[in-house]
Formats: sequence, structure tokens, C-alpha cells
Amino acid sequence: MRLIRFILVGVAVIVGVTVLAGISLYFSTSGVYTVPATVSDDPGLDRLEVDGVGLHVRIVGPQDAPVIVVLHGGPGGDFHSLEGFDALSGTHRVVFYDQRGAGLSQRVPSEALTLDGYLAELDGLIERVSPAAPVTLIGHSWGAMLASAFLGHAPDRVSRAVLIELGFLDSAEMADWAKQSRAIMLSPRFAWTGLVAGFEAMHVDGPDPSAGDDHLMGQMVHAFANDPDNPYHCPGEPYDAPSWRFGSLASRLAGATPPEELDRLALGAAFDRPVLFLAGSCDTWIGPDLQAKHAARFANARLEIIDGAGHEVLWDQPEATLAAIRAFLAE
Repeated sequence: MRLIRFILVGVAVIVGVTVLAGISLYFSTSGVYTVPATVSDDPGLDRLEVDGVGLHVRIVGPQDAPVIVVLHGGPGGDFHSLEGFDALSGTHRVVFYDQRGAGLSQRVPSEALTLDGYLAELDGLIERVSPAAPVTLIGHSWGAMLASAFLGHAPDRVSRAVLIELGFLDSAEMADWAKQSRAIMLSPRFAWTGLVAGFEAMHVDGPDPSAGDDHLMGQMVHAFANDPDNPYHCPGEPYDAPSWRFGSLASRLAGATPPEELDRLALGAAFDRPVLFLAGSCDTWIGPDLQAKHAARFANARLEIIDGAGHEVLWDQPEATLAAIRAFLAE
């Protein structure tokens, strides 16, 4: 009987401490957490309707110039850190867009956040911005994976491609990535960041029902990329690439993608037009070694390494990155 009483008292103490800690965290994280509105609520944002979804876009460069379409990372990210590609607008018309369910684009249901949905969206976007001529694709991270899938899906719509720090091309590479990322995600440091961000999210007041979850996911993604044990950034340097809003649902669903869908990412390997792979010299995870393996799988590809750059190659070393791409485009 004493043992049962002791256990009950212990459980009550643990519950009480947990409740008090939760209340303390709730009030200590109170404040204003601003989450920008998407095109659904902000009429001032540049918007393009594609496949029934409102996309946040930015288009720069001459109307009649050859088109470059920029594909951001994630899934769930945005093109904010890639806006430096507007320096290519002297010779090209550069099209930036936040993918469906991501950045400042319209939030969509889970059934629309599939590889087929992203491919259809890119197909529709190219039809809007360059109906008569193939485009150049520049993809970063997940955006490079999407670009690779599109090269297999609609090769005639693309003249050449730049694939920067492509994450993985099939389910086996995805499993390797997940295994390496698990050590960071299971660390006490990462867990504490997630706990605090979760309480912060409770204080997010709009501008739409997804805003709180998007705040939480954005904090977690940045904590993961900026972790001292993550080589996404050069040693001693912070991961400080900017982002205006992360799409939580798009990000969560990416981890549940069936293996057969992931294997479709490699369909671009048969693309016979020029492909330039770029890797940051500091990234020992998905940097030069992995990108060399990726480039070797493609029919007509080569790899260039950008010194002093991590995963965010353009943000870390804009001049060297732009010089490599300009030379590639001029070939």
C-alpha cells in the first residue's frame, strides 16, 4: 500500500512540475510573432494563377529574353535567399516563384502536395512565361530534385539546367539523408528549440490558420540547418540565409513520400542537354562528393565546386556562383 501511495505521489509531482513548466513557458514566450500573409490575403503581393493555385512570383528581365525559372528548396521553403539570381536579368528573363503551399503562395490541401502536383505546377508556369521556347531551370536543394524530375517528365520544355546541392535522387539516398539527420533531430538542443517554438506558435495570431504551424516549422528548419553539427554552413559561420515563411504541411508531407515517388527524381538522368551541378566546398554532407555521384548519373553533366560556400551556395558566395552560371549559360 505504501508503494502504491509512493508511486501516486511521484506521478502527481511529475504532473504538477510538468504543468507548471508548461504554464511558465507559455507566459515566458508570449509576444508578437509576425507571420507574413500569403497571396490569398495580401493583394499587394505579385501573383500568378497556375493550375488553380495562386503563386507568389517575381519576374525580372527583358520581355523577349530567354527564360530562367528558379526553383527553391524545401519542400516548403521560398525563393527569398535565391533572389541574387536577379543579377542574370541582363541577358535573361528570370522567373522566381514560391511553390504551392510554400513561402507566400496559396496554402493547398495535402492531396495537392505531391510530386505530380509540383510537376504540373511547373509545367503550367512554363506555359505561362515561355510558351514558345524551352527554359533554363536553376534548382537549389529540393528545387534541384524537382528540376531533375521535370527533366524526365518534360525534357523538351528545358534547354539546360543548373542543379545546386541536390539533396537526393532516389529512396536509398533519402534513407541515408534521414539516418544522418536523425542525430541532429534527436539532440537535446534541437528538442528544446522545438519546444520553445511550439509555445511561441500558440501566440501567433493569424493572418491565416496555417500561420502558427508555419512559424513552428520555420524555427525548426532554421535550427536544423544552423546546428553546429550540420555542415550546411562553413565552420564558424552561421546559417543565415533568409526566408519569409515556411510551409509546414508541405514540409511534413515530404517525409512521407513513397519510395517509388522518390525514385522518379532520378528520371532526369537521361536528359541529354547540358546540366551543371554546383556544390559548396564546406558541405561534407550533400556537397562535392555526393554531387559528383549525381553528375556521373546524368548523360551530359559536369560539376563545379564553389569555394567557401555551404549548402546555400548563392547566398554564401554570390559572385563565384553567378560567374560559374554565366559561363555555363554562354556555352
